[in-house]
Amino acid sequence: MSEPLIALRGLTVDFDGAPALRGIDLAVAPGEALGLVGESGCGKSVTWLAALGLLPGRARVGGSVRLGGEELLGAPPALLDRVRGGRVAMIFQDPASSLNPVHRIGRQVAEALGLHRGLRGAAARAEARRLLDQVGIPDAGRRLDAYPHELSGGQSQRVMIAMALAGRPELLVADEPTTALDVTIQAQILDLLGALRRETGMALVLISHDLGVVAETCERVAVMYAGRIVEEAPVGRLFDRPTHPYTQGLLGALPPLDGPRRPLAAIPGGVPEPGAMPPGCAFAPRCPQAMAACAAGVPEAIAVEPGHAAACLRAARALVPA
Repeated sequence: MSEPLIALRGLTVDFDGAPALRGIDLAVAPGEALGLVGESGCGKSVTWLAALGLLPGRARVGGSVRLGGEELLGAPPALLDRVRGGRVAMIFQDPASSLNPVHRIGRQVAEALGLHRGLRGAAARAEARRLLDQVGIPDAGRRLDAYPHELSGGQSQRVMIAMALAGRPELLVADEPTTALDVTIQAQILDLLGALRRETGMALVLISHDLGVVAETCERVAVMYAGRIVEEAPVGRLFDRPTHPYTQGLLGALPPLDGPRRPLAAIPGGVPEPGAMPPGCAFAPRCPQAMAACAAGVPEAIAVEPGHAAACLRAARALVPA
C-alpha cells in the first residue's frame, strides 16, 4: 500500500476500565475504499469516533492516530476542529437525528461551508445548491428552504453527504450509511458514494455489517471482533479464501444467490461484553475450530500472504512447514 493518508497504531479505548478497543492497527491509503465489518458491539464505530476525538470524556484513549504527519490523539481543539469536517468527514446511519429539525437545510449546509471554507451569504447558498445537485437531490434550489421533516430518509442521507463534502474531505467515514433505508435507496446511496470517490479522489471507510454492500463498494476489508481486527485482506481474497473462523462464520451466514436452498449457518452465542472478555482468543467460546491453546493468549495477526493477515492460531500453524 502507498503512504497512508491516516494510520491507526495500537489504538485502545476503555470505558470505566472495560476495554472497548484492544489495540487497533489500521491504515487507509489516499483514494482507497476500506470496508470495516463485524457484528454490533465489535468496536467498528468506536474506532473512528476515538480517532476523531468524538468519544465522551469518560473514555480513556491510547495509541496513535496520524493524519499525514499530524498526531490527532491529544491534539489541541483548534487542530481537531480543522480536521473534523475538513480533512476527515463522517456520516452516520440515522440522518434524521443528525439534522437540526428547527433549521432549514440550506442554513445547515451553509454553516458547514462557513466553518471549513469561509463562505458566507450568497456564495454559501450558491455552493450549498451545487452540493445538493452533486448528491442528486432534485430541485435543489427549492430544497434549500425545506426543513428536515419534509425530506425522505434517502434525501436526508444525501443532505448529510452534501454537508460532509462541504469541507472537501480527503477521507469520508460512512458509518452504516444505508441501514435506515430501503433496498432501492441503499443502492442509490452506495452508487453515489462510488461516483463521488471517482470525482473527488477522496478515500472512503465504509462501516457495515452487510458483507454484500462491502463487496460491491470496497477494495479492502478489515474484519473486527471484540475490539480487535481479526482478519484483513483485499475483497476478492477475503471472499474466496477467508482464513479466520469468525470471517468464515460471517460468510457462512449469507444466503446463497443460486442453487438449492439451505439453512443458514448462524454463529452461536454473541460478542462478549468488554468487561467480561474470555482468556486468550475472544472468539474461542463461539469457534467450532477452537483448541486448548486458544485460551493461552491473544493471537497476533500473521501474514497469510502479502496483503492478507489473520489473527488465528490455526492460520499460524498452517504456515509452519511440515
